[in-house]
Amino acid sequence: MVFERQNTNGAVTWDDARQVVGEFFAANDYAGKKVLLIIPDNTRSGPVGEVFKLLYEFLGPTVSKVDCLVALGTHQPLSEQQICKRLCLSASERAGKYAGVGLFNHEWDKPRTFRSIGHISADRIAEISGGLFREEVDVAINRMVFDYDTFIILGPVFPHEVVGFSGGHKYIFPGIAGDPIIHFFHWLGGVITNPVINGNKWTPTRRVVEEAAAFIDIPHKLCAIVTADDRLKGIFLGDCVEAWERAADLSDRVHIIYVDRSYHTILGLAPEMYDDIWTAGKVMYKLEPIIADGGTVIIYAPHITEVSYTHGKWLDKIGYHTRDYFLKRMDQFAGVPRGVIAHSTHVKGIGTFVNGVEKPRVNVVLATGISRQRCEKINLGYMDPAKVNITDYENRQHEGILVVHHAGEVLHRLAGGYIPTIAND
Repeated sequence: MVFERQNTNGAVTWDDARQVVGEFFAANDYAGKKVLLIIPDNTRSGPVGEVFKLLYEFLGPTVSKVDCLVALGTHQPLSEQQICKRLCLSASERAGKYAGVGLFNHEWDKPRTFRSIGHISADRIAEISGGLFREEVDVAINRMVFDYDTFIILGPVFPHEVVGFSGGHKYIFPGIAGDPIIHFFHWLGGVITNPVINGNKWTPTRRVVEEAAAFIDIPHKLCAIVTADDRLKGIFLGDCVEAWERAADLSDRVHIIYVDRSYHTILGLAPEMYDDIWTAGKVMYKLEPIIADGGTVIIYAPHITEVSYTHGKWLDKIGYHTRDYFLKRMDQFAGVPRGVIAHSTHVKGIGTFVNGVEKPRVNVVLATGISRQRCEKINLGYMDPAKVNITDYENRQHEGILVVHHAGEVLHRLAGGYIPTIAND
């Protein structure tokens, strides 16, 4: 069962949100239980903190324990101050009302923190992937969840390059998951390609996520939120899959912009919540479908000085390339994590690799704090951000030039439905 409020044209008021949270807890007894809240890090926008406080209003007085685990995937850990900011907790609130709430980061780099909960068989992987892969996949998650009676996933839903729409069990896989399944389904998404996956609900990668989630025997629920233009558009509480589906349907309506033409130049302004190209690559992911063949996407983010705080050494080694650059000679990249390869292909975009010659469909340029030398090393274009005058690009759609503010969360598509793809060889 799912308790919800949504408003496509306007906004869900906080009174309405409080009411639906109350309805959920009236129907679900958490008295005396130890409850873990799984929350996103600061690379996801939305009123996570405000909704956390609503949940705590009902949980705090009745449960024996409430803690929060940040679903980092392989992102950098947050300081306690950053987690408090994520949860909208002032210093006095943290020291007072919320002093008993444990705040934890997912420790993805420590194998001892994981527990294997099952394996997806090679035959099942072949079935889900349409024959693209046939391999057994180990499913491991942070063993911390087993210290609680139940957990609630809290997070926003947006179109997503790897699974189609984020949210739901994706906060487990990859949020608090082990390497094998993370790297497998990211590479599966890379092989299928971003334009085909992004903004579609039941993708093969999402099916892998749900197949893995079926091994979780701990009772759990989802609190999914959908926001647009700094307004709460929907809140959904209940069964994890059903709540996610409803949130994804709403996200489809409010997070996808359809345009009548493609553009030869797009300036995407990355918000400061993206602190490296590993996360700011979302600018490319959400704009790739509307870039004309041979066009240019400029990722404008003067505040970014690092390619990836976690995977930078790998990316310096392999660079950014199209899918087929890797796919046609995977033996040469056998030691590279496939999730890193997938990220490389998603940022570079689709293209071809024929007779040793790579031809990306579009040109990706970084206007960031990353030097020209490093951009050349990783096979991306360079532009001095100090010489980028945003106003020079604005109001020129008729010329094939587009500026996208706060790029990275809203997906852009052509109204005609054309999706540029490269067929699997």
